[in-house]
Amino acid sequence: MPERLPAAPYRHLIRRYWMVVATVVIAAAGGVLFAVGSGHAASWVWGGYSAIIALIEGVRMIRSLIDHRFGIDILAVLAIGSTVAVGEYLASLIIVLMLAGGRALEDFARGRAEAELRALLSREPRTAHRLTVRDQIEDVPIDTIAVGDRVIVKSGEMVPVDGIISSEAAVVDLSSITGESMPVSLRRNDTVASGAVNGSSVITIAATAIAADSQYQGIVGLVRQASANRAPVVRLADRFALPFTLLALAIAGAAWYLSGDPRRAAEVLVLATPCPLVLAAPVAFIGGMSQAAKAGIIVKGGAVLELLSRARTVVFDKTGTLTTGTPTVVATRPAGRESGAALLQYAASAERFSSHVLADSIARAAESAGIPLLPAEDATEVEARGVDATVSGRRVSLGSLDFIRSRCQGADATPLSGGELAIYVAIDGRFVGSIIAADPVRPNAASTIAQLRQQGIRSVHLLTGDAEPTARAIAGQLAITEIQWGCLPADKVTAIRAISDRPVVMVGDGVNDAPVLAAADVGIAMGARGATAASESASAVIVTDDISSVVTVARIGRRAVRIALQSMTIGIALSLGLMLIAAFGFIPAILGAALQEFVDLATILNALRALRPHEDTGRSTRIHPVPHPTIAS
Repeated sequence: MPERLPAAPYRHLIRRYWMVVATVVIAAAGGVLFAVGSGHAASWVWGGYSAIIALIEGVRMIRSLIDHRFGIDILAVLAIGSTVAVGEYLASLIIVLMLAGGRALEDFARGRAEAELRALLSREPRTAHRLTVRDQIEDVPIDTIAVGDRVIVKSGEMVPVDGIISSEAAVVDLSSITGESMPVSLRRNDTVASGAVNGSSVITIAATAIAADSQYQGIVGLVRQASANRAPVVRLADRFALPFTLLALAIAGAAWYLSGDPRRAAEVLVLATPCPLVLAAPVAFIGGMSQAAKAGIIVKGGAVLELLSRARTVVFDKTGTLTTGTPTVVATRPAGRESGAALLQYAASAERFSSHVLADSIARAAESAGIPLLPAEDATEVEARGVDATVSGRRVSLGSLDFIRSRCQGADATPLSGGELAIYVAIDGRFVGSIIAADPVRPNAASTIAQLRQQGIRSVHLLTGDAEPTARAIAGQLAITEIQWGCLPADKVTAIRAISDRPVVMVGDGVNDAPVLAAADVGIAMGARGATAASESASAVIVTDDISSVVTVARIGRRAVRIALQSMTIGIALSLGLMLIAAFGFIPAILGAALQEFVDLATILNALRALRPHEDTGRSTRIHPVPHPTIAS
């Protein structure tokens, strides 16, 4: 027998869209009664249900008015109530169905995330490897770690609590916490924050804080606070609600006054139902979200597209956003008879069996430059310092400056620009030069910023946890003048809230960006590398690792809003024309409800244009190949 699907998802949908389900059921029940000759009972079923809905919506409307929120629901309540009052029950039921359907569409387009932080919390370390007094390892819940406990952190694991390094040395990746793009070497008694990712060796730390007081939990708390304090978005349709409502009431009142017949007012109000306003934006936004998904961008609701269309400021993180987030060899600096190519060849050959993050960048540089590797043996890795190996009979050492000075004489520090790191190399006890690595700017970052400015973005900012020289070097390459460096997650949130030219779009990745993405009007996460925390707290996620997608989604947002406004204008114009005709008694209520369906159809068909690709949203920024490192001869 085929496997039965669980009922829970269906129950969830029924609870969420109960009004749509109930209206369809009531309409069907009344239809059956009408078909068997019980038209009076059908009218009671339809009218009674519509009256209940009018009462529920009326209470909601009053609460909204008390909160100083004037929306399009007022017209719907008036239309339902007036048609019930004059006995046009079928017309009232049609209005209820349109209201429920439009609300369901709007809810779908908004894409409410009921568990927005679930993935962030699931990535949080749950257990820790604690050392007992007998030096036995036991896996315990992270909440049981006390200050002073010794904790083992294995290769590639996240540090579970803040602590002090007990091992001789360690290399950790802090990019997701501080934004530091290059691996950080730590020594015994250095502090390390929770959320840092351990490198290739097993390390021991002594806990200096319990889990609840550690850095990672602090970031989680910042995300919660920023999400809760994010300003509510005024729906596009609500901006038209007040003038449209006043005009409709004026026409209905005039028709009643001049004719002396209250039915005339009800007939006008039937045609004044706000379905074009309710339907136009959600349908257009669903189309825009579909186009964004095809471009590799997940947009979490129509309100995001609306805010993107009005954005005035864009703020970028550095590491993994404007830069690739991966250390890359950018140059070689020979200091002896060896050429740059030979320097890279010996270094890559010695590092081929190392698990250090820079080893991979050296190997990739040699491969891209077409340099073959030499046979290596007797490779020994000194934790967090360097590597010794025999390559084609020659003893090769590479690593930090202190490490190389312990192997030979005459090694001098290489002058570096902001964001660069040097790997020093010695061969047979003689210093032969250095290899320069950096986190390079994305090839299309500059063109992306230029296109955003062409689209009306008035201000571009850079927020980074990196030091001032690195921040200024990157900002200088991209013509960004608004820079803040050395930023912790809380500092970024404060900086975003201080910007007055809004809406503000924040683009970032990593755990450290999760709070600021939640605090911005629109947070866009570069989520291709699995930055779960950033992706879950953001309003949109770019899954293609292409920063030019920021331009694409902004164009999609503007086009979706433009189509939504056009659709609303068409719907309002048709409704006003029909209202004027109804005011003279030429359109009965039931016919008005049917005609309103044609207005809704015209509105929807025009809004569906957002589903079609358009040249403004179909263009992409060409990604130029990354140049090979400079190999000095």
